Amino acid sequence: MKIGITETVLRDAPQSLIATRLRYSEFEEILPTLDAVGYYSLECWGGATFDACLRYLGEDPWDRLRKIREHCPNTKLQMLLRGQNLLGYKHYADDVVREFLALAIGNGIDIVRIFDALNDLRNLETAVDETRKRGADAQVAIAYTTSPVHTLENYVKMARRIADMGATSICLKDMAGIMSPAACADLVAAIKSEIDLRLHLHSHSTTGLAVMAYLKGVEAGADVIDTAISAFSGGTSQPATESLVYAVEQLGFDTGIDTRKLKAVNDFFRPLRKKFLDEGILDPKVLETDVDSLTYQIPGGMLSNLISQLKSLDQLDKLDAVLKETPKVRADLGYPPLVTPTSQVVGAQATANVLAGHRYQVISNEVRAYLRGEYGAPPGPVSEELTKQALGDAQPVTTRFADHLPPGLEQARIDAGDLATSDEDVLSYALFPEVFEHFVQTRSPSSSWSTSSAAAASPSSSSMTEQRPSEQRVQKPLPPSGNPGLIGPKRQDGGNLPGLGWLDYTITEKYEVDDATAAILMAIVAAHLGVSPEQLSFTSIRER
Repeated sequence: MKIGITETVLRDAPQSLIATRLRYSEFEEILPTLDAVGYYSLECWGGATFDACLRYLGEDPWDRLRKIREHCPNTKLQMLLRGQNLLGYKHYADDVVREFLALAIGNGIDIVRIFDALNDLRNLETAVDETRKRGADAQVAIAYTTSPVHTLENYVKMARRIADMGATSICLKDMAGIMSPAACADLVAAIKSEIDLRLHLHSHSTTGLAVMAYLKGVEAGADVIDTAISAFSGGTSQPATESLVYAVEQLGFDTGIDTRKLKAVNDFFRPLRKKFLDEGILDPKVLETDVDSLTYQIPGGMLSNLISQLKSLDQLDKLDAVLKETPKVRADLGYPPLVTPTSQVVGAQATANVLAGHRYQVISNEVRAYLRGEYGAPPGPVSEELTKQALGDAQPVTTRFADHLPPGLEQARIDAGDLATSDEDVLSYALFPEVFEHFVQTRSPSSSWSTSSAAAASPSSSSMTEQRPSEQRVQKPLPPSGNPGLIGPKRQDGGNLPGLGWLDYTITEKYEVDDATAAILMAIVAAHLGVSPEQLSFTSIRER
């Protein structure tokens, strides 16, 4: 029996270890070798890479995808999609979702792994339908977590519904590495006994369980496992590709992997690992085995971002308190799986609770939106007290939230105006308008690409080998953000906030943050000034 290997070194591994700071120019040379290894697929796009390319790396994510396709014509390219959220942090209209998938598949994607942070399958229907219409693999991922409402029986019921909705494969997505070997074996066996679809396993090495869970899952009938080349493996990343290939083949399975080429891949990435360690981008803390994650259920990307954010605010000593607060917030919100965007919602609120010194003294707009039903249906009952505090007498939405959204594609074209020189640009603008505008200001005119050329090429077409525009862009990266919103802090009386150093920078440089981070900033400012967060307000730069 053959076991497929999905390599994550171009997407989830760097997202989990170095907050997606791996530039295309840093791995371009190894792409032909990656293409020759014999992987089932190469995960290379989606997740946070799209945002990070525009925001931090000065790269066009569409160009990045096309170039990877050009150098890897023989290997399936895989992306991660957040269902109706696409690659952003809010729900988008159905026409935007369909156009995005048409362009992603047209530019080279073969497998679209689609998930919803709440496992609300209503939020996956449009993406699955469009992916299948475009001839790609519509792989639906079940966000795995543990709670009183996440049982084996409920997961199997969910898998049946996924098969009924037209998915072409299923993934068990264990973001925090908390799936035990026994639980993995039981769940894989239960799903495979009822559903005749290819089953993928995705986990992280955070707790040290992933290798054991993978092996038990493979023995129970899993078809493909996600791994990372050893230089970028372990900790909050995936288990090492080389070790799993060796172990699985020792069990009598065939992986089809060329181990000599696998060594060449690792030899290439080793110096990059050292570079990121030396520069402080790769924090040794994310490489540790963290058994506390079995309690906190913090996924790799979320943990590395929490560490980065607290470190930048000189509040890293609060990390343990934030980690302990996280499962409490999660329970209050009905046990959502901790995966983007709910991981940011829960993590930011837990951080605000700790830094403010009082729970829910500040409630982020994202938490209010979550309680209103804008992300979907919570898996379990939410705190009535918190709901009342956040929403007052307002009633949450109980239908699919996207059904309440007007078409958005044409409006995005109008709003983007001359900023967009292609259909891909329109989608980039639709997802991250302020970030894309900043990116375009530094983009070379020669870097634009004809949409018609890309759309006409199939993912494996030889036309993908034609010359692509070079990527010579340098830009000052924007500060960290989730769902963008330009803000600056002011007192309610209109005065500026004194003596806050980095916060003064946010005013003068138009620091860009999301509403959840704004809540954190208010909590820090309030503590600094010795006032209640309610005495502060954040004023939009546009309004000023």
